[in-house]
Amino acid sequence: MAHTVPAWPEPEPLDPLAAPAPRYGTGSLADLLPAVAAGLGIPGEQTSLELAPADRACVFLIDGLGWELLRAHPEEAPFLTSLLDTSCNGTGRPLTAGFPSTTATSLASVGTGLPPGAHGLPGYTCEDPATGALMNQLRWYPWTDPHVWQPYPTVFQRAAAAGIHTCQVSAPNFQHTPLTKVALSGGTFHGRLSGEERMDLAAEQLAAGDRSLVYTYYSEVDGKGHRYGVNSDAWRGQVMYVDRLAQRLAEQLPPRSALYVTADHGMIDIPFDPESRIDFDEDWELRAGVRLLGGEGRARHVYAHPGAAADVLAVWREVVGEQMWVASRDEAIAAGWFGPTVDDRVRARIGDVVAAAHADMVIIATEREPRESEMVGMHGSMTPVEQLVPLLEVRT
Repeated sequence: MAHTVPAWPEPEPLDPLAAPAPRYGTGSLADLLPAVAAGLGIPGEQTSLELAPADRACVFLIDGLGWELLRAHPEEAPFLTSLLDTSCNGTGRPLTAGFPSTTATSLASVGTGLPPGAHGLPGYTCEDPATGALMNQLRWYPWTDPHVWQPYPTVFQRAAAAGIHTCQVSAPNFQHTPLTKVALSGGTFHGRLSGEERMDLAAEQLAAGDRSLVYTYYSEVDGKGHRYGVNSDAWRGQVMYVDRLAQRLAEQLPPRSALYVTADHGMIDIPFDPESRIDFDEDWELRAGVRLLGGEGRARHVYAHPGAAADVLAVWREVVGEQMWVASRDEAIAAGWFGPTVDDRVRARIGDVVAAAHADMVIIATEREPRESEMVGMHGSMTPVEQLVPLLEVRT
């Protein structure tokens, strides 16, 4: 069945309400596992995303391989590209990652089947309202109780409770991380170092049950993109490798299986010049009235000193409003950036001001975030290259 790719709306600079909000409920990462679970016969899963039923389902998430990046590199990814070709029965289509388009947020959306406004991981870093500290939700620092921070059960937990053979196959170092606990736990975790081992074991685990749900993951496309950029040979080499991994897994699928290949976000290279990389730590205007700077370069949460939120919003709109969608917390929530609703416990984690880049630029912070400020490839915002991720399907 051919799928029509929806037109991506053209943004209107300076108007945060014109930003192309993710397609929560109909075509976002948060809809993928509920649709898969519904196809496995698990009751109570709700989404408008339609997927054909399968007795065995595997989700292979490739960190950083966005829809537009994949389409631009057919020579590096011939197998994955073939799944886009509707003339050869390909069913590839794009989903939206959610906002911000970043790993912690996206993995939580995948695993819980909820948008960020519900699961409560609204960025790379955000304020913990209970302590006032800036929390890194990827590294989970400073520590906070994971199940207080994200209290909802995962789709994997619901699947295991329904009698589905459920597991995750990933790098061993992810097994006990708080992010795995709140986003991807349920069933059994299997740690394997090499990509080939993961693909082989994922196929074995699919076959281990009459009804199975398996998740597997590969990170280094994202890693090479951050370090060297998506125009680098190192990045292209990783795309070639992960393409072979996906084909290896597809060729081992047991009967009555569906493999879904997706990603958590795309990526864009940002030039190293002052116009493209605005340094918050060197810009007195952007710092004025700001208590904490959260998020990441292309998706910032800005926390104001008491009484200064309106002034901070006005200054950020004046300084970067032609390059970023700049919204107040209430505007970003009303525009649906974080989902159709935002839980009360999550609202205060969102910045007083939220700024998302639509130009090829970032707001770095060389003193506060030296490592992140040196990255070549960036993501986080709602532009198509960052926001759109593939949903590719193989069935047996």
